[in-house]
Amino acid sequence: MPNVAIVGSASWGTALGIVLARKGAHVRLWTRTKEEAKRLNKERENVTYLPGFRFPSRLAATDSMEEAMKKADAVVLAVPAQRIRENAQWVKDYLQDSVLVVSAAKGLEIDTGKRMSEVLKEELGNKHRSRICVLSGPNIAPEAAQGLHSVAVVASHDMAVAERAQHILMAKSFCLFPSTDVVGVELGGALKNVVALGAGVADGLNYGDNAKAAFITRGLAEITALGRAMKADPLTFAGLACIGDILATCYSPFSRNHYVGVELAKGRSLAEVMNSMPHVAEGITTTQATIVLAQRVGVEMPIAETLHEVLYDGLEPKKAVARLVRPPAEHELARIKEKPRPAEELARKRWSGLPLPWQPAVNRISPGVSP
Repeated sequence: MPNVAIVGSASWGTALGIVLARKGAHVRLWTRTKEEAKRLNKERENVTYLPGFRFPSRLAATDSMEEAMKKADAVVLAVPAQRIRENAQWVKDYLQDSVLVVSAAKGLEIDTGKRMSEVLKEELGNKHRSRICVLSGPNIAPEAAQGLHSVAVVASHDMAVAERAQHILMAKSFCLFPSTDVVGVELGGALKNVVALGAGVADGLNYGDNAKAAFITRGLAEITALGRAMKADPLTFAGLACIGDILATCYSPFSRNHYVGVELAKGRSLAEVMNSMPHVAEGITTTQATIVLAQRVGVEMPIAETLHEVLYDGLEPKKAVARLVRPPAEHELARIKEKPRPAEELARKRWSGLPLPWQPAVNRISPGVSP
């Protein structure tokens, strides 16, 4: 059985540790302080972030990075997106030559708009960059820890690396699809939190399921437009790492980002809402980082821009929703539709033996999307 180090002892890191230890893996959960590690090992439960779920015997906490990383086949960074860079700096001196580095963070770096894998490549250098993976999907931590069936996508630029991560991390109740679309998987996991904020606002204002469904659909189109501009596979956004995660995050009572949106709609300030939560709601900083990224690649994202005004400029949630439900003059899929190809180009594809756009082919299907 594999040895797995998990950096980050909040809800998702703890849930992953429980899932992996149950299948027989040896798991070390790294904590920032000796006191926290001692408490977790004594109580055999993470009372602060994931109460009610006992630690399996193969899961132990430690404040020693050296001990956590010893003989590790994979290290999972399950920390907030804004802490990935500093945690990578702490980890890099302990990484073995063959260890997989898996980002389980769903966000963008606030100042740069960079994805987590980009941050890890910068901090870990060329020696480890080929073994960097990203993990994302509709994964509510308490449900995973409970043993309810969860599914996700693990992506690497090298399919062999993604499949190795799949083998190490997959468990009976935790199914993984491998993928090579790192950009699409990361964008889906990060930007669904922005959509969840808006869905929470709509629910907080009692706008109903029609408006909420429309908002989620428009949010998905906005994410897909950004993804296409960044050369991601559009089909990834119809899979687990995007639409699957959006649905879970916009509807689950455990969703932090949805909760923030609901509370903002009630008239509470962002600072007040944040101070009342023990967890991090990634959508708050990701909204700001998304604006940076969208400007860099030249994509208009009116939902992200409007939510940014709600979070940081004092725009009233009711006015924000009223602005967003006004239909644009363009076709609803104008930003993500492919332009019609000339007939002669289609003819060349036909004679070259490649599949036409309306013909099914195995390599046209994204992981997590049924053919």
